[in-house]
Amino acid sequence: MGRALGFIEISGVAAAVDALDIMCKAANVEFVTWERKLGGRLVTVIVQGDVSAVAEAVEAAAARAIKRPVAKAVIANPHSETRRMVELSASRIKGRA
Repeated sequence: MGRALGFIEISGVAAAVDALDIMCKAANVEFVTWERKLGGRLVTVIVQGDVSAVAEAVEAAAARAIKRPVAKAVIANPHSETRRMVELSASRIKGRA
């Protein structure tokens, strides 16, 4: 099975943390990064793992998160430029830690 990226965009930091917790408990995925937009009113959480695990995690979060997601996506075998964009986001977080 290939690697995949899973995205959940949701309103609010607390809802994003809840969605991430659901995703990590639902399937064998790992947190990659997150992006906050509009002062944290919209938060995108990104996870990675096998395609089936990422799909299961995203669907679980969409169904059970404390708020309804604004958007969700699973990208199987992402293009190298897509992966580079996600890695850039992740490197900004690591730089702050």
